[in-house]
Formats: sequence, structure tokens, C-alpha cells
Amino acid sequence: MNILAEIIGYVAGLCVAVCFLPQTLQTIKSKNVQDLSLVSYIIYCTGVACWVLYGLYLRSVQMVLFNLISLFFASAILIMIIKYKRKK
Repeated sequence: MNILAEIIGYVAGLCVAVCFLPQTLQTIKSKNVQDLSLVSYIIYCTGVACWVLYGLYLRSVQMVLFNLISLFFASAILIMIIKYKRKK
């Protein structure tokens, strides 16, 4: 495979993987989940978990690695939504 394509794949994967980092940090700090959709995060986490499984099937390190990172941050937000919405 072309080295430029590999670099683009890693940059794209990294961008997608860390896109939830700011939201995760903000939610940890503020504990405000009022405007976050529980259903949306459940669907997103399910989809990303499927991408991880698909990546394992394809033996794609990029797909597995970056989707696991995405799943970590999105799951953290999902857990906070469940935890903090229940308290109100």
C-alpha cells in the first residue's frame, strides 16, 4: 500500500478517535449531561463496537486501534449520562 495512503489513514483514524476527548473532559468537569442524548450514545457505541469486531475479523490494526479509542471516550460519556441523569 502507498505510504501516503497509510499516513492519511492514521491521521483520519486519530482525528475520529479523539473527537470525543473534549466532550469527555468537559462532561467529567461539569457533570452536566442534560443536553446529551442517551439513545444517540447507545447507538454510537454499538456501531463502534461493531467496527472493532469487523476490524478484528479483517485483522486491521488501524480499524481496531482507533475504534477502541473512540469506544473508550464515547463509553465514558455514555456511563456519565446514565450516572448523572439518574441523580436528577
